[in-house]
Amino acid sequence: MALLSFVATEIVIPVVAVIGILFALVQWYLVSRIPVSLSGSFHGEEKKNGSIGNGHDYLLRDHEEGEAVYDASVISKCAEIQEAISIGANSFLLTEYKYLSIFLGAFAIVIFIFLGSVENFSLSPRQCRYQMGQECAPALITAALTSCAFVLGVVTSVLSGYLGMKIATYANARTTLQARKGIGEAFITAFRSGSVMGFLLASNGLLVLYAAINLFKLYYKSEWEGLFEAITGYGLGGSSVALFGRVGGGIYTKAADVGADLVGKVERNIPEDDPRNPAVIADNVGDNVGDIAGMGSDLFGSYAESSCAALVVASISSFGTNHDFSAMCFPLLISSMGIIVCLITTLFATDFSTITNVREIEPSLKKQLIISAVLMTIGTLLVCWLALPPSFHIYAQGSSPKLVYWWQLFFCVDVGLWAGLIIGYTTEYFTSNAYSPVQDVADACKTGAATNVIFGLALGYKSVIIPIFAIATAVYVSYALAVFYGVAVAALGMLSIIATSLTIDAYGPISDNAGGIAEMAGMSHHIRECTDALDAAGNTTAAIGKGFAIGSAALVSLALFGAYVSRASLSSVNLLSAKTFIGVLVGAMLPYWFSALTVKSVGKAGLQMVEEVRRQFNTIPGLMEGQAKPDYATCVKISTDASIKEMIPPGALVMLTPLIVGVLFGVETLAGLLAGALVSGVQIAISASNTGGAWDNAKKYIEAGASVHARGLGPKGSDAHKAAVIGDTVGDPLKDTSGPSLNILIKLMAVESLVFAPFFAAHGGLLFTL
Repeated sequence: MALLSFVATEIVIPVVAVIGILFALVQWYLVSRIPVSLSGSFHGEEKKNGSIGNGHDYLLRDHEEGEAVYDASVISKCAEIQEAISIGANSFLLTEYKYLSIFLGAFAIVIFIFLGSVENFSLSPRQCRYQMGQECAPALITAALTSCAFVLGVVTSVLSGYLGMKIATYANARTTLQARKGIGEAFITAFRSGSVMGFLLASNGLLVLYAAINLFKLYYKSEWEGLFEAITGYGLGGSSVALFGRVGGGIYTKAADVGADLVGKVERNIPEDDPRNPAVIADNVGDNVGDIAGMGSDLFGSYAESSCAALVVASISSFGTNHDFSAMCFPLLISSMGIIVCLITTLFATDFSTITNVREIEPSLKKQLIISAVLMTIGTLLVCWLALPPSFHIYAQGSSPKLVYWWQLFFCVDVGLWAGLIIGYTTEYFTSNAYSPVQDVADACKTGAATNVIFGLALGYKSVIIPIFAIATAVYVSYALAVFYGVAVAALGMLSIIATSLTIDAYGPISDNAGGIAEMAGMSHHIRECTDALDAAGNTTAAIGKGFAIGSAALVSLALFGAYVSRASLSSVNLLSAKTFIGVLVGAMLPYWFSALTVKSVGKAGLQMVEEVRRQFNTIPGLMEGQAKPDYATCVKISTDASIKEMIPPGALVMLTPLIVGVLFGVETLAGLLAGALVSGVQIAISASNTGGAWDNAKKYIEAGASVHARGLGPKGSDAHKAAVIGDTVGDPLKDTSGPSLNILIKLMAVESLVFAPFFAAHGGLLFTL
């Protein structure tokens, strides 16, 4: 038995989750103390001598330009812009979730009907599959509880995305105003705001999953096989919302971005986020609904699925047969340790050290990942020693039980953790303009957009090599040590520092919005340089976060695949079988079909946005001269309507394909489909994300003009810069819509197949039985 007792496990997991939530609330409180209105301590009155309201001198000076930090007009303008962005993001998410609630509500009923029909809706106990001679809960009850877990996953994922969006829109103007005090204050504000989302999502996900397990245990008692089969619905619900959030949010933000860039920057030669551009508010709204809400739901889905995969495999191991609750909860204890580690790591950025200049921003963010990984390695060793018995057996379908020692799981978790770091830093190398690959892409802009596109595509293809070797190594080591349970905990290892990864990811869009607000509020060039520096560092480290997301998606999908094979009672998956091979072919095609739908959707929505922005510039007198206000609301409506409409076909493709293949062709063909989608989807996701990221940073490299080489390609408005903008526009749907969404495609199809596996095993393969 494990050293950690049942009672200690019952206490540790919820207490750590609550600590994470409280830490997030403290960070939110610290950010909330930054005023973005003239109420409160300012009393709305600015004195002629520079003091405000209560007679104290709040008129701090910008060191370079002598501007007032709390100038009334600037604060009022920032608050107005923040409100517009918040209203737009809130309106879109509420509209999206309204449509999602109808679709996913219907899908919950489908889950109940399909799984309930396995035993003809009988309420009689059934024979357990893995514990011979024992009776398990009726399939109808498991079907009902799976549907409940699905709804719970949906609600938690919606909450994760919505809270992230609210936090980001709450913090962006505050970051802008703090930038007037200095780079350090602005960095801490953006970082603390990101940490609110990171810790709320990680802690809520852990707490809700743990509560669901304990609630379900009240019915199942010692029958863990059915309990953890029902819990798989939680992962399915989380990923379902993530799919539509990523696709819908990605279409929204990129439609606005395309319109703003092509007309504003290329045709009209005005700066990014210029308030004269009608699409600028929609662009800033898109950063929140795509990069914040969509990303939050995405990583929550990964966490939920990897946890569910590990729990399902563990439930049919000696953990389950011996009813060792502490060992059974090993995945949740790893996540708990991750929250504590990330909490300590966050203090290194906000309390133990301070940022004093621009050059320290990116190293500080990177150190967050390194410190987290090192501390998590030590923490994992402690959890493995306390929570696991000295040795145990993992049962693999079609083979004899695998004897595993506690220290072997330590290596499984850590090989996933460090493989994720390797993938992340490889992604950074290929997408950061500090290194030669992106600089070569920028150099190609001298001869036009065509050569820029050619170099960017080549970079994306090449960037696949090292991540795939890292994933392959992690899979081989973890599988050799603990079969599919090892793969599942390797995925958890990669996601164990999710709070830090989310903090850094959310930091980027918050900083990006802060820069947009500074531009629209007419703040000084110095302030915009400060926010641009924050944003540039966020873009680089966000690439690392995308690497983690892609790598974890591959491992999670493989773990879910292993759980599916066991639950579908397949002794092996034979690639030489015609049934399996046709599934592999179709599965490998699906990521291309999905990418075609999402990229075309961005193109269609972007075309409407370009036409609207052109119309406003051509028909609104004085708009180009800054004497008239553009119609922001129309552009926001175009993005909203287009994203809601266009997210349905790719979403339906992913959600319906496993059902159709499982029912018509059976479990073997579906196994091939999952394998083909996994192998193909990971490659395309890495390539698309890195190609788009490289084009984006090649444009920023030229715009910044920080080196002799970069200045030779610029300035803004030069032919090379226009070619770079075109490349960036082509890459936008790849890096922010298609690429990230492919992660969810491979995970969602795998977890959906796992949930419906009993039905497919009992009633699937209709075409082959005719």
